[in-house]
Amino acid sequence: MSAEIVVVPHTHWDREWYEPFQRFRLRLVALMDEVLDTMEREPAYHFTLDGQLACVDDYLEVRPENRDRVAALVESGRLAVGPWQILLDEFLCSGENIVRNLELGMARADKLGGAMPVGYLPDMFGHTAQMPQILRKAGLLHACVYRGVPSSVITDAFAWVAPDGTALRTQYLPAGGYGNGAHLFSDPDGLAERAAAFVTTMREWHGPEGPLLAMYGTDHSAPVRGLPEMVAAIGARMDTLSGYIGTNSGDTQGLPRVAGELRSHARANILPGVISVRAHVKQAMGRAERMVERYAEPLATLWGGEWPGRFLDMAWWRLVDASGHDSVTGCGVDDTAQQVAARIAEAEHLGQAVRDMVTARLAASVPNDAVLVVNPTPAPRSGVVVVDVAGTGPLVDPSGAPVPAQTLEYAGTLLLDEEMDPALALTFVHGTELYGQQITGWSVEGETLTFTVARETTLAFDVDDVRDALDGVSRVRILAEPRRQVAALVEVPPLGHTSLRPAPHEQVYGTAADERRPGEHDPACPNGPGAAVAPVRGDGNVLDNGLLRVEIAEDGTLTLTGRDGTTVTGAGRVVDGGDVGDTYNYAPPAGDLIVSEPSSVETELICSGPVLAAVDVRRAYRWPASGEGIDGAPELPAPARSSRTEDAVVTTRVELRAGEPYVRLHVTFDNRCEDHRVRLHVPLPSPASESHAEGQFAVVTRGLTSEGGCGETPLPTFPASSWVAAGGVAALLEHVTEYELVDGELALTLLRSVGYLSRNRNALRPEPAGPQLPTPAAQSRGVRSVSLALMPYDGSWEQVVPHAETFRHDLLVTAGQGKRELALPSPATGLSVTGDGVTMTSLRMRDDWRELRVVALTPGGTEALIEGAFTEARHADLRGRPGESIPVTGGVVRLPLGAWEIATIQLRA
Repeated sequence: MSAEIVVVPHTHWDREWYEPFQRFRLRLVALMDEVLDTMEREPAYHFTLDGQLACVDDYLEVRPENRDRVAALVESGRLAVGPWQILLDEFLCSGENIVRNLELGMARADKLGGAMPVGYLPDMFGHTAQMPQILRKAGLLHACVYRGVPSSVITDAFAWVAPDGTALRTQYLPAGGYGNGAHLFSDPDGLAERAAAFVTTMREWHGPEGPLLAMYGTDHSAPVRGLPEMVAAIGARMDTLSGYIGTNSGDTQGLPRVAGELRSHARANILPGVISVRAHVKQAMGRAERMVERYAEPLATLWGGEWPGRFLDMAWWRLVDASGHDSVTGCGVDDTAQQVAARIAEAEHLGQAVRDMVTARLAASVPNDAVLVVNPTPAPRSGVVVVDVAGTGPLVDPSGAPVPAQTLEYAGTLLLDEEMDPALALTFVHGTELYGQQITGWSVEGETLTFTVARETTLAFDVDDVRDALDGVSRVRILAEPRRQVAALVEVPPLGHTSLRPAPHEQVYGTAADERRPGEHDPACPNGPGAAVAPVRGDGNVLDNGLLRVEIAEDGTLTLTGRDGTTVTGAGRVVDGGDVGDTYNYAPPAGDLIVSEPSSVETELICSGPVLAAVDVRRAYRWPASGEGIDGAPELPAPARSSRTEDAVVTTRVELRAGEPYVRLHVTFDNRCEDHRVRLHVPLPSPASESHAEGQFAVVTRGLTSEGGCGETPLPTFPASSWVAAGGVAALLEHVTEYELVDGELALTLLRSVGYLSRNRNALRPEPAGPQLPTPAAQSRGVRSVSLALMPYDGSWEQVVPHAETFRHDLLVTAGQGKRELALPSPATGLSVTGDGVTMTSLRMRDDWRELRVVALTPGGTEALIEGAFTEARHADLRGRPGESIPVTGGVVRLPLGAWEIATIQLRA
């Protein structure tokens, strides 16, 4: 037999899955020891390390002395490493996380001799639409995929086309995926026959000419001794994956073309239930990514001192590590999920630390009776902030003009009033600190010692003076300065900051209750300078801000009417049904029981405007407690739901703010049940045959069905990252959320509770997806909260994009830390990025350049207008390598963008 077969020995290494990371690492070290020994002993041996540097890094942390051995094999071209840092789940992390993953992996591989020049994606549960553009802009000309490929692909290579038109030559792994050659060398006997059968099968995919790819390896597989001899015996050759694919150019001429995301069930399971299982992990990932991407890095770039690169690098390492396709997905055992959650929490904490360091630096010039307000978005913006301030006067901006404000709550001023030994009370005092505040004065009247405290003090305090005056004292009081929580509508420059404070006594307009309302005195604007803002008015049944009217029905659902007349009726219906699937796939019991009607409904007006109005809607339900088990076989899927029920009270805070065309919903309930799925239903204003959902650098249009074929039931449930829109209503989201268009409604999954990693028998998936191990924590018992917003719209989904941007990125408020006699500093602009459909995804320092990444979320060409304090600009690729210079005129760059184009530029003063 001629060298028709190219054998690629490899391992697919799940870093953590049915065992936690450190248990798997013990096996990895043994495997890598064997790889090195085998390859050094057998010079013909080649090995591909799964396309991820994590294998190498995890190994070298235990065996640092073997670094040079690894590097020698990489440099020789026999050991292929990278280009990824870790094999991610593409839908459950941000586009920026994907870029940083690739950036880290390629940079680490370069230090060992170079990354495999193939975007290897062997086991991801489907692929995002923009992956071809991402890979091409990182310098890669090839991709390699397995899951998600549609039935229209009947060859083992195709042109994968991103929304911007980038076409990437893509190797498909048919007839067994990344283990299609794993059976070839199982036994020396019958070797020739198996090789001949392999050629026959693969020729149907590849055609009559050219070498055939045999991926020899499986999950956690080690190299086989004597393999080079067996390969030679069938006239084949051994190589790495890049050695095979590298024989082809990146030319896509003549190849079948597949556009957009790959989420077909036709060729392999894509296991879509991972989008909604362990929802709290997805929430945490969304928070942490936003904290690092949109708060810590941009603010440190524009307003920080020394670049806190090491802290941010640590945050990104943890985010990338958490993005693994068996990590953030939640389809591992509980120990694995717990470790992933801790990793994500650390990333968020690191981002918070950097954010707070920068805002503290800015707050040093803001008087301590004022607040700093920071805008994390790159366009002028007005929005509602909730601030804690002293006094009762109206809030003013740096110009001295009052801002629209509404007092929400007054803090208690009496912190302590008790009979006690005053000497004991003095032990509460630490310097000038008492009960977390600072002592501003003290007095003794009769038998009572009274302290007054505030957030700040200038008092020269000596506790011995108090001790000398304690004769006859038997009571201690602590009084705090009056403070209140205020909702204020404030205008903030792009990626900049402003400040607010209570007006000094001589500036007070009228009485303490004389707070400026929206629409009065040349108000601030939510949608750009000059736009008028109507006040919010609310009672227990209706909220209205002039842009949106929200009516609360007797059953607790909402009727939303936009200014253009678009009406959504019955929004927010909570639907509970059974789920006897597993962490990979939803599956309803054969005898499902759907609960959607509450047994009782209560509403409570929280605040009535004029800046913010809110109503709590409490709906009581009786949900089945669990699936009904099969006697003697509790591991089998339950055929029905339990007759035993649990009380479930779903509280929805319905909040409408001045200037926002959407209503905010905060849904909370205590999940006491198991084996079920809870969804929030929103009827569509008009029939829809497709949905539009924002994902990773793209907006994806999907139909009402999903292609099947391999056996897994093709449920039309899909992921949405920051918003999904259909039929005239959009849901704005804080994290990746599963949705479905069903019976004329948009259904958003709030919770999916399951008890097994994989079930051997899942009604909607014929084969196991992993071992049948219990995952009691995946039942997600306890208090669960989800925040989102609903927005009616008329026309294109494109009008949703800017509102999703502001919903996801709240204005940031920090207490002033400067001396009280300071004036409010003037508002300051950081960097402005505007343009139809233009969205900023990253702003950071790279060397002494500010690196900005934007994407055009628009089906047509557009232009990004970038304004700031810079005099030089140049293009860069996704790895930060500089390209051609860009003209700068007066601190302005005009950057033409094609439809769906991802662009990276670097700026310098």
